[in-house]
Amino acid sequence: MNKSIVYKGIWVKIFTFFFSFLLTFTVFAQNTVITGKVTDTDTGEPIPFANVYFKGSTSNGTTTSFDGFFKISTDVPADSLIASFVGYSARAKFVEKGKTQLINFQLSPQVTTLKEVVVSAKNYENPAWVILRNVMKNKEKNDHRNLQAYQYESYNKIEVDIDNISEKFKKRKMIQKITALLDSAKGIAGEDGKPLIPVFISESLSDYYWQSNPEKRREIVKKTNIQGIGVEDGSITSQIIGTSFQQYNFYKNWLKILDKDFVSPIADGWNGYYDYDLKDSTTINGIKTYRLEFFPKRPQDLAFTGTMWITDSLHSYALQRMDAMIDKKANLNFIEKIKIQQELAPTEAGMAWLPAKTRVLVDVGEIKDDWAGVLAKSYTSNKNFSINKVKEGKFFEENITVLEEATLKDKDFWEKNRHDSLSAAEKNIYQMIDTIKKLPIVRNYIEIADIAINGYKSIGKIDVGTYVFLYSNNNIEGNRFRLGIKTNEYFSKRLILHGYLAYGTLDKLFKYRVGFDYIVSRKPWTQVGIASKYDISQVALQGSDFSSRSNALFASSVTWGNLANRRPFLQRLNEFYVQSDIFKGFIQKITLKNQGFDPLFSFQYLNGSERQRTFTTTEVVFESRISFKEQYVQTDLSRNSINIHNNPIITLRYTMGLKDVMGSDFSYHKFSANVTQQMRLGTLGRGTYSITGVYIPTTLPYPLLEAHLGNQTWFYNQFAYNLMNFFEFVSDQAVSLNYTHRFEGLLFNRLPLIRKLKWRLVGTANVLYGSLRSENFNLIPATMTDGTPVKSFTGLGTDPYVEVGYGIENIFRFLRIDFIHRLTYLDKPNVNPFGIRIGAQFRL
Repeated sequence: MNKSIVYKGIWVKIFTFFFSFLLTFTVFAQNTVITGKVTDTDTGEPIPFANVYFKGSTSNGTTTSFDGFFKISTDVPADSLIASFVGYSARAKFVEKGKTQLINFQLSPQVTTLKEVVVSAKNYENPAWVILRNVMKNKEKNDHRNLQAYQYESYNKIEVDIDNISEKFKKRKMIQKITALLDSAKGIAGEDGKPLIPVFISESLSDYYWQSNPEKRREIVKKTNIQGIGVEDGSITSQIIGTSFQQYNFYKNWLKILDKDFVSPIADGWNGYYDYDLKDSTTINGIKTYRLEFFPKRPQDLAFTGTMWITDSLHSYALQRMDAMIDKKANLNFIEKIKIQQELAPTEAGMAWLPAKTRVLVDVGEIKDDWAGVLAKSYTSNKNFSINKVKEGKFFEENITVLEEATLKDKDFWEKNRHDSLSAAEKNIYQMIDTIKKLPIVRNYIEIADIAINGYKSIGKIDVGTYVFLYSNNNIEGNRFRLGIKTNEYFSKRLILHGYLAYGTLDKLFKYRVGFDYIVSRKPWTQVGIASKYDISQVALQGSDFSSRSNALFASSVTWGNLANRRPFLQRLNEFYVQSDIFKGFIQKITLKNQGFDPLFSFQYLNGSERQRTFTTTEVVFESRISFKEQYVQTDLSRNSINIHNNPIITLRYTMGLKDVMGSDFSYHKFSANVTQQMRLGTLGRGTYSITGVYIPTTLPYPLLEAHLGNQTWFYNQFAYNLMNFFEFVSDQAVSLNYTHRFEGLLFNRLPLIRKLKWRLVGTANVLYGSLRSENFNLIPATMTDGTPVKSFTGLGTDPYVEVGYGIENIFRFLRIDFIHRLTYLDKPNVNPFGIRIGAQFRL
């Protein structure tokens, strides 16, 4: 054989081999690039910090950003990409080799049980504890409350959806009308997610300022974009959706969420509430970080389960990321899940860490099987941080300011200033909500809900109501009918006209109340008003009462039944008031009253040698309200207090009676004061106290003294002495303490059979010291002129009136039963030393 041919064949084979090898290598070397997003199947929310990696690879992986996005690439052959995260079922998807592609994951939540770790070595120490102790050492340094001042621009997005849509719920008439929208609603959660019906979405852009010594804060809302079923883009909504109500600081020992206190996983007593597991260390934004998992020692406690990332010693063991969750095992009503995810960023020179992004999810379960649930989601992005630039005190006189142009629609503004662009689903939500709320049946339901909440039906510029007062029945009036009206913001942004007309079929008398309120100024808030009233009232409700007893339901309930024991009278009242904020935290109110008293029970008093049964008073009332850290949200025609800091509220009142002014029969002085506060007591729960003092040095008939409210019904009344009879005690000087303590599962969570019921222990105490001078007692004769006995009353002796109680609330999530013991004045007739009272309440 020709050697050249042989050599040529050999070279051809070699060339073919290397060509095939290079071709194969080129194919394998083609880079596979994948981008995508990991979200929750149930909620559609992004899952930050999730693990994304190629199947079979232990080194080639990444984690999702705070917004759930990831990017991963490889030049190694791989056919599957896996996404996983603690508390979710992992999921794998097919990968096309050598291509740039988009792959999104939706992970389904799963119930995970953390295994108990048993350690036998005596000298073993959980390595997570070493890190936690260093976190405690540097806690004050890293906490942004250690700064003198800080400010930033904050973007907030809030969405509320109906979820857990059952087949029974779909059959409801209103839902049937919007069934056509359910298919498109599925897109909100994603192709694999559960359908959601959006009912509210909002965006706001604010400048937020905080300053210490003393602590002050202010938010300036620059722009809002609100779309909601039954919600208007008004001033009060613009204030509530801002960043002031989206503050979550895990450096605090306790986080207040939905008016409940949750213990932080880095609280001072961390090892008493949580177990920890050090999983690994990683690098985030160039910083070495430790990943720790934590879970509560007792599942029913108000404590979190989750993961946190702590920086290394070079960065002072600061909290860099937090993923914390409360599940339905906790002693909460209706709440399926609360989840808080937060990413923090260091400030200048690493002085402290401020929240850069925060995402909160609250999943409210179905109250009944044929109902749906509610899913509330909020997202906060902060940027343009600036620290230690102190503002003058006047800058903080107003907590929340909504700029005049904030509610004006401006699409271009949002395109330029929105911190993060809206997803396609979020853009669709605005249109969906607008479509849903235009349906006639939805508008009707909105109107019914508005009447149920506010008690009035709006008819143009007039509101008609309230429905709880429309009808009642009692032994004096028989059938009582009442209709009231008031003007709304469409009539005037400053003037409120209001009044009602009532009629009784038994006494055949018309009763009325007419008046107006006028907002003179909103900065500072100043208001004046005039009212005239002729109606039946009750002596028991005339005292120096600082509680919220004047709510509509209570005021309506006292117009029913037998009024004899409550000592009713016909009241003719004319009053004028002016109220203004003297400075932040100090409100002054002055009221001028003229009142006529015509008793509908056996009553007379001695006026020298004469007997009288009616009288007239004219008085000036000076009232000061002090609460320096109290916040307010303003509506078009009112403002509401939000005491988010649980600071004491002090009310001081002085009343001066003016004899011979507008027919007044008496000259007198009354002094009263009240301090009320809700206290956070850590693991012991929450306590609320109210201390009231009254001093009346003038000799007066007892309807003008302090008549302490008793309760002879089966229903618990937190504002009354529940085992005291009606008009059992009257005082001209008194001091009282009302205390309620909610243990929030402290004891019952430790009892295996009870904790599943989620019952909660509550304790109460009422203590009253009082006295009645003989001069006041001697004003009332034993009998009327015709010999009819005058209804009697007595004062307290040297011993206080004391009643204590213990009870169980959250029975079937609504009911409360109190067991009350009366400890003093047991020798009086018709006295019960023990009583049971029932009540209903809605508490999470």
